[in-house]
Amino acid sequence: MMWFLLKRLLWFVPTLFIVSLLAFGLSKMAPGDPVEAYYSSASSLQGGTRIDLETQEALYAETARKLDLHLPPFYVQLRSAAYPDTLYRMLHRERRRAVRRLIAQYGNWPAIQEYYRKAKGQYLKSDQLPDSLRAVLLPQWRRLLQADSPGQIRSRLRKMKNSLPPGAAEDIQSGLQGVAAAWQVVADNPKPQLLYVPRLSWLGWNNQYHRWISGFLRGDFGVSLVDGRPVQNKIWDALKWTLTLNLAALFLAFGLSIPLGVFSARFRGYKRDRLLSLVLLFFYALPSFWVATLCLVFFTSPEYGMDWFPTLGPSSFRELGDHFFGRLLRLAWHLTLPIFCLTYGALALITRQLRGSMVEALRQDFIRTARAKGLPEARVLWHHAFRNALFPLITLLANVLPALLAGSVVIEFIFNIYGMGTLTVQSIFAKDWPVVYAVLVITALLTVLGIFLADLLYAWADPRVKYTSP
Repeated sequence: MMWFLLKRLLWFVPTLFIVSLLAFGLSKMAPGDPVEAYYSSASSLQGGTRIDLETQEALYAETARKLDLHLPPFYVQLRSAAYPDTLYRMLHRERRRAVRRLIAQYGNWPAIQEYYRKAKGQYLKSDQLPDSLRAVLLPQWRRLLQADSPGQIRSRLRKMKNSLPPGAAEDIQSGLQGVAAAWQVVADNPKPQLLYVPRLSWLGWNNQYHRWISGFLRGDFGVSLVDGRPVQNKIWDALKWTLTLNLAALFLAFGLSIPLGVFSARFRGYKRDRLLSLVLLFFYALPSFWVATLCLVFFTSPEYGMDWFPTLGPSSFRELGDHFFGRLLRLAWHLTLPIFCLTYGALALITRQLRGSMVEALRQDFIRTARAKGLPEARVLWHHAFRNALFPLITLLANVLPALLAGSVVIEFIFNIYGMGTLTVQSIFAKDWPVVYAVLVITALLTVLGIFLADLLYAWADPRVKYTSP
């Protein structure tokens, strides 16, 4: 068995590695510029003021370094020979994307690099122009740096040339002419043959993925792009409520469903079994959002005379007090309704699953043998039949760990509880990708751990399970 468990653990390593690669790759392809998102959120928190372009570029580079975006993305790079190994050093995401597309069309990186250098220089100089001329040229230069097709570039250059007033300064005209000439060199000297020559480059151990996965293994998930807080702090603030809700619901669901399932199987076909099945089917058919809404309306409002529970969730109250038991009672008071809404559906499902397994186990020959030997019925049910009926429960338990992290978006929203479901949805809408992909990788890790624990429980529940190769 130890050899089997060791092999399973060894298989989990490449599985988690592939999941981490997928999460990292998706984070790189996510829409939006993470540097601008982080910088804008930091500026709003500090009361942003207008600053010149040189300072903006410096702050952008500083923020990119803080987010490790100045490093190569991965250990190796497989691209055509037309692309340089150092393109990642162009920190601005939209400009880098535009340059990459220009390379894909022309293949002449040195000429494109010279064109980009001159265009960026004129962009920075335009900040020193008089306000009337600056308001006209600055947006055009900014759009030119992000233009990724010949038509767009020619159109931008033509518009800037036509926008110059008569008698414009000579250095402005010469600068514009220099950029146009540099672009003409790109257009006249394409090198498409380089696009068909592959090149594999080693970019070193100090890269974005290495730092990201190393920090993840240390429990450092990066910083939020929305408020600059450490991601692990945001996850923990939400996770404690999700764990409280789901662990309590899980304990109640399994604690009640096991005796109910055994009872229902023991009296299969009797009126009490049919009545219990009808009640469980009724609860299972009730949508949780509808029940939660009814609970909120009827049991938290004095309008119906049943103002028994608070309206808002535990994330909104600060009157718990300092006494441990007082805090515990108030916490239970706030969480009773959401725990009930999370429990009743799972209770019905687990009870029906266990009843079916118990009915199948009670039909086996070894049960008839145990009864023929005169064993007490309780021992027959719990020692022999129940242990052989545990496999469906173990399979359900394998999905418990990721479910504990995912939370319940609907229940958390209705009862105003800031849990993992709410955090994940809010992060997706806010494009806070470090939080989203940290939750993705943690969920994958818990899924793997759940499968591993299920293998252990299978062996414990039934010694006949063999983990050695035939």
